[in-house]
Formats: sequence, structure tokens, C-alpha cells
Amino acid sequence: MDLVLLCVFLPLVTVAWGQYGDYNYGPYNYGDNDEWVNVYRQGFNFQCPHGQVIVAVRSVFSKKEGSDRLWNYACMPAAQSLGEPTECWWEEINRAGTEWYQTCSNNGLVAGFQSQYFPSVLDREWQFYCCRYSRRCPYSCWLTTEYPGHYGEDMDMMMYTYDHYIRGATTTFSAVNR
Repeated sequence: MDLVLLCVFLPLVTVAWGQYGDYNYGPYNYGDNDEWVNVYRQGFNFQCPHGQVIVAVRSVFSKKEGSDRLWNYACMPAAQSLGEPTECWWEEINRAGTEWYQTCSNNGLVAGFQSQYFPSVLDREWQFYCCRYSRRCPYSCWLTTEYPGHYGEDMDMMMYTYDHYIRGATTTFSAVNR
């Protein structure tokens, strides 16, 4: 019986492996658990290596540290079907203390973030580093539900499917909760 199952499933595994051979990359690497791209109440600039995009975002919140967050990101090479990056740029700044929604313009994918903390409003301003690839990215965009449901929750969001990309983000801001 085991030999029959092996004969049935081996060709399926071979076909599946062949379809996804271009995407043979290791697991997300955030670095050490204590390694963050920022310290509380400080600015940071994080960019993926050339040809890679953000595929995972991790964040922890601390009210004690000025209602701020530590951030960490993981990068992965973009699918070969997208070609090479043709241009990269910094989008406009999303100001601190306001609600905002932004996606990369010109069909770009998020490849980095820049952020500065403002103690007067206990919030951060954000700027996205976006890259456009030589072949148009086929997509239909939607907002993920993988976000903290409450401003103080920790966050660990990963793109589990290789053909999914981060194209933007949105935030809420509450003058009460900061």
C-alpha cells in the first residue's frame, strides 16, 4: 500500500516542485530576537538589498517608552517573473499625529521604511522606499486583516505566499490613545 501511495504522490510532488522552483528561498530571517532596526523614540532607515522586497514585519509596543514601537523587517528576493528593479524612490512622508493610507506609486513594491518619532504627539512619521520592476506586477490589492486589533498589541505579519507583496500601509491615530 505504501508503495502505491508513493507512486501516486511522487509525480505530484515533482510537478509542484517544478512549478515553484524559482521560489526556493529559506525562511524569513529577522536576525536575533533582540535585534531591532530602532530603539524606542528614535528614528530609523531600513532598506532591503537591491532586488529584494519586504516580506515580513514584526513590532512590539511599549506605552512606558512613549507609546512607541520597536520594528524589525525581513526581506526576500522578488519573484524572477517580475524581472529586475528598474527604479527605486522614496514616497512622500506620512506625517505624525494623523491618519493616513498610502501605496507605492507607479506599481512599486515596498522595499524599505524610514521613520522618525515625534514626542510632542507620541507618534511616528513614515516614508516608504518603493521599487518598480521591469515586468508589471500582476496584482489585485486589498488590506490584510493581519494587523493589531488594538493599538498596544504586538504584530508579526508575514507574506506566507510568495506571490504576495506589500504595496502600502494604513494607520489610525487616536489623540486619546496616542
